[in-house]
Amino acid sequence: MTEHDIQSEIRAALSPYAVIFRINVGSGRTADGRYFSTGVPPGFSDLFGVRRKDGRAVFIEVKAPGGRVTDRQRNFINIMKKLGAIAGVAHSAEEAIKIITED
Repeated sequence: MTEHDIQSEIRAALSPYAVIFRINVGSGRTADGRYFSTGVPPGFSDLFGVRRKDGRAVFIEVKAPGGRVTDRQRNFINIMKKLGAIAGVAHSAEEAIKIITED
C-alpha cells in the first residue's frame, strides 16, 4: 500500500472525529526560471485539520510501512504538541484514530 493510499484511508476514517485536509507540497521553476515552493515549512505534516469535539488543531504525518520520520518532521510534530495541537505519526487509519481520540 502506498503512502497516498494510507492517507486516503486515514482521511475517511477520521471524518467522524475531525475535518482533515491533505497538504500538497512541491517546488519548481516558473517559465522565466524563478524558483518557487508551496510555502509550508519543512516538516509540515501530510494531513492537518480540526478535531470536531473541541476545535483543536490536528497534524498527522503519514508513513508507509518502512517509512521513516525525518528530523524536520519530528521537530514540527513536537512544536505543534507544545503549542497545544494534537500531532503524531500514523502508519494506518487505526493509529491515526488513536492519535486524535486518546489525547
